[in-house]
Amino acid sequence: MSPSMGAYHADEEDHQFHKGVKHLCEKGITKVPKKYILPVLERPNAGKDDGIFSNNDHNLMLPVIDFAQLQGSNRVQALHSLSKACEEYGFFQLINHGISSEVTSRMVQEGRKFFELPFEERSKEAAVNYSEQTKFLYMMLVEATLESLGLVGNTKSGNENESYLKEFEDGSQIIVVNCYPSCPEPDLTLGMPSHSDYGFLTLLLQDELVKGLQIQHQGRWVTVEPIPNSFVVNVGDHLEIFSNGRYKSVLHRVLVNPSQSRISIASLHSLPFSCAIRPSPKLINDANRKRYKDTDFASFMEYITSCEHKNKNFLESRKLDLIGK
Repeated sequence: MSPSMGAYHADEEDHQFHKGVKHLCEKGITKVPKKYILPVLERPNAGKDDGIFSNNDHNLMLPVIDFAQLQGSNRVQALHSLSKACEEYGFFQLINHGISSEVTSRMVQEGRKFFELPFEERSKEAAVNYSEQTKFLYMMLVEATLESLGLVGNTKSGNENESYLKEFEDGSQIIVVNCYPSCPEPDLTLGMPSHSDYGFLTLLLQDELVKGLQIQHQGRWVTVEPIPNSFVVNVGDHLEIFSNGRYKSVLHRVLVNPSQSRISIASLHSLPFSCAIRPSPKLINDANRKRYKDTDFASFMEYITSCEHKNKNFLESRKLDLIGK
């Protein structure tokens, strides 16, 4: 904590924290407040010397899925690529997605303008157009994902396909605009700690100029290379459960930058909050037994209010022990 901050009374200090990290940066801090310093083993460079969790030296180009090919004659090959990406990475970059750069750029601009407002004046931003277009894109991806799992497609009846998709169409959507201000000591903290997403699919519009998103891949943290005018799409906990473990919800985190702020916009999608999430019965057989407990939003809320969440992520708490069964 800087000397100037150390002069605050405790209640005034708490008030400053309540206003958020960006407010603290605007006050000119030169050190990360103790409140935000992570334990040594949770810091960005933890384990770098032994090569297990190195991050700065390893950048990753995610598998690229061309959305236009999903709609054309190469759909079968594109579905195979989608399935492979979900199984091996849990993430992919989506290009040629049909949402204009004007729409995405406007959303980023509005996000930046929102965080530039004084704390007292910030209010809910208008994102109706962006929300509607990402929801439409999500539904197209859901259909492709279900087809890649063999659950819908040309060989299925129209009614069967519609019943599967209807439930997703009525599902939840949450848009989160994240601002990661520049940080004077980026090795001591993270913009967002390691986590997997609670949901089915997340469509992330990441900052094209400032890197920060990292995923855990093959035992190490790697930084995702941005691709202009693309979405980073990742498998959420619900899709791993629904696919009975075939598609993976992968841990990811966000680094902070010492000199530049970063904006990202996440559109998180899933089934309705009232819906029970379970492995699809059509993906369970003698060779592939049920691997996850049925779950719902109430189970998630119970989990995060328990001590269990300090030792493992939510998805781990839903796995069934198949030993001896």
